[in-house]
Amino acid sequence: MKDLIRTNNPALISFVESLLKSADLAYFIADQAMSAAEGSIGMFPKRILVADEQFAKARDLLIDAGLENELPPIKP
Repeated sequence: MKDLIRTNNPALISFVESLLKSADLAYFIADQAMSAAEGSIGMFPKRILVADEQFAKARDLLIDAGLENELPPIKP
């Protein structure tokens, strides 16, 4: 799985989830349990992961939705 986006913004996470679901792309939200460890202050970003073979499609979907500034640069 590849790291599609990292954020502390719950509205952004919800929006990205909605986009991925509507495109029928599988995803996993990592680091959700960290909020319990940190006391829910939002210090640790949550990561939305997608399968390697769906990464390009998921990234294009977020770019089309105007979220290109939220995406990390692609690592070679």
